[in-house]
Amino acid sequence: MLKQIEGSRAVAQAVALARPEVICAYPISPQTHIVEGLGELVKSGALAPCEFVNVESEFAAMSVAIGASAAGARSYTATASQGLLFMAEAVYNASGLGLPIVMTVANRAIGAPINIWNDHSDSMSQRDCGWIQLFAETNQEAADLHLQAFKLGEELSMPVMVCMDGFILTHAVERVDLPEQAEVDAFLPPYEPRQLLDPAEPVSIGAMVGPEAFMEVRYIAHAKQTMALDRIPQIAAEFQARFGRDSGGLVRGYRLDGAKTVVVALGSVLGTLKDAVDVLRADGVAVGVLGITSFRPFPLAAVRAALEGAERVVVLEKSFSVGLGGVVSTDVRLALSGLALHGHTVVAGLGGRPITQASLERTLRDAVAGKLGPLTFMDLDWRIVERQLAREAAVRRSGPIAENLLRDLGAAAPRGS
Repeated sequence: MLKQIEGSRAVAQAVALARPEVICAYPISPQTHIVEGLGELVKSGALAPCEFVNVESEFAAMSVAIGASAAGARSYTATASQGLLFMAEAVYNASGLGLPIVMTVANRAIGAPINIWNDHSDSMSQRDCGWIQLFAETNQEAADLHLQAFKLGEELSMPVMVCMDGFILTHAVERVDLPEQAEVDAFLPPYEPRQLLDPAEPVSIGAMVGPEAFMEVRYIAHAKQTMALDRIPQIAAEFQARFGRDSGGLVRGYRLDGAKTVVVALGSVLGTLKDAVDVLRADGVAVGVLGITSFRPFPLAAVRAALEGAERVVVLEKSFSVGLGGVVSTDVRLALSGLALHGHTVVAGLGGRPITQASLERTLRDAVAGKLGPLTFMDLDWRIVERQLAREAAVRRSGPIAENLLRDLGAAAPRGS
């Protein structure tokens, strides 16, 4: 059924179609509309049987999800930014216990300073926690990925994050095709847990494990991620066969044929990148795009196969590792090990900074012309950065960085003057 609907509400309705039995949530922008929508469905009786648990924190939300999943209930939650960090201990517990919880992460910057706008710092901070991470390009894909996430997680008995760009997707109203309940029921079978807490047969889970078995437990989590590399594209193919949409999978290329320069990215920026590439292609510049849907497990073989014909790779990052550079770039370089390619990392969009088509076109033209360095911060205001660094070098008590930058920005001349 086609609907003109906000992204968060579309995700809420898609999650409801998966028939979750326990939803636990704590509000934090920009994911709040998702759990509000689900709360309304539970209260009205449209989603039943389902228990909606209002908790006192994000840590509690994940803890309730862990308990519910271990007791045999299909469980769901959502968070963002500092909320994900607050639940980090429990996030690791969920994956260590092999519980197939599905969680939406409405990607948002991590403070300080406080910033509610979009980048990928939150999900990237948890890249080693053992959860599958799937990134949506559009609201349609975000809705579709949740249905696939429940199927994937429950088959492998491991948790799945579906990551969608905060505000850019969560608050955008656009057309989304939501399937009928019977169609989803045919695609997603009822939850049959691999492990189950039963009062009649009490057992402890998550108890102490010493050196004799801990490495093996962690390896099993890795082995399941490796299995997911096979199941993710298979489930995407099953989804396409049933619903008629190419959604999900490991990676997706755009205009890669003959592309000498390929830009790699995740999430909603892929749409703007495709528009920029269309302009460059019209000018005779051989550029393509590779979108990564599955960030964890990282599809090394698929990325290598897509990029091995290129001469230059530009990785567009919406987060970065302070003191090193790109996060996604590190994985891409591992995939391309041994290939003689020029590699560039471009950090953009941090804290919601607009990523414009004009800036992307300029950056990609610089890359093709050999003018792009190994690490670039796109549209960074060097004037206020250099002023703050000079201030810190000259004055011991130089004051708070963010507030100084804002004052300097207010006093600075307009860009381009």
